[in-house]
Amino acid sequence: MEVDCAGCAGCCIDWRPLAADPSEHERRGDQPPLDNRYNLVPLTRDDVKAFVDAGYTDVMRPRLWRAAGERPHVTIDGFDVVAIGERPLFMLGLRHVPKPVGPFDADPRWLSACVFLDPTTLQCRIHDEAIYPRTCATYPGHHLVLDREPECVRVERETGRQRLLDETPPADVPPPPLGAQSLGATVFLHPSADRLAAVIDRLARDELTADDRREFVAVALAQSPGMPAVNEERYRSALARLGDATSWVSPAGADWRAAASNRSPEPGLAATFEEARGAPHTQGWPDDPE
Repeated sequence: MEVDCAGCAGCCIDWRPLAADPSEHERRGDQPPLDNRYNLVPLTRDDVKAFVDAGYTDVMRPRLWRAAGERPHVTIDGFDVVAIGERPLFMLGLRHVPKPVGPFDADPRWLSACVFLDPTTLQCRIHDEAIYPRTCATYPGHHLVLDREPECVRVERETGRQRLLDETPPADVPPPPLGAQSLGATVFLHPSADRLAAVIDRLARDELTADDRREFVAVALAQSPGMPAVNEERYRSALARLGDATSWVSPAGADWRAAASNRSPEPGLAATFEEARGAPHTQGWPDDPE
């Protein structure tokens, strides 16, 4: 599988404002997500643990889904949320913040981007690190195995530049992140709908607090693959461990949000907002051969 990623980052940003025909593939069907995030990366329980162990307790956010018709659900804050046995179903993904990016040779503009995307090189800051999520490392392998359209093809259709150079999926691609085998591994059950009162409303308005996000991370760490039960002792231990810990991501995100409301889109701000706080540098792309 060979992909041309230089100058793209289509799988790391919400580039719908640049598209003539924006995709809504994540919001089709009768179980659309409650949030309006695009390209949310499903994290495995191992990914979640690795981020916490590395001090990145603040980089994750939950996704829950609306249930239509007679789908199993529980009602919280007026929303019918997909559930199993009155327990809300959720997954965890990486947070997004507004960043000044210029994908596909466009001029920089404020777009919702993964917290780990370097806006100057359009590369991931943790690409070569052990905490690089499994979904990112195998992308777009799952899409090719399942005969689903990856982001690379959507970018090709909009820009005319080929991105997916080899459509043969890797032989060792792991199971899809969402499926029958995913309970406790990438899809989790929250034990108490009552504990999520007001949280679901904040999620729908994109106003989750740090405490809200920590609650879901702790619940995910307290489950085991294939098991719906939440271990209360592990949950309390995880919640205590998460505490108020933050990485460079949280203060950088606050700066990006403030800048997006009153400054022109300057990718170079990343040196102050992110790298000065300890964000890993990216290598940049080699010059294209003449």
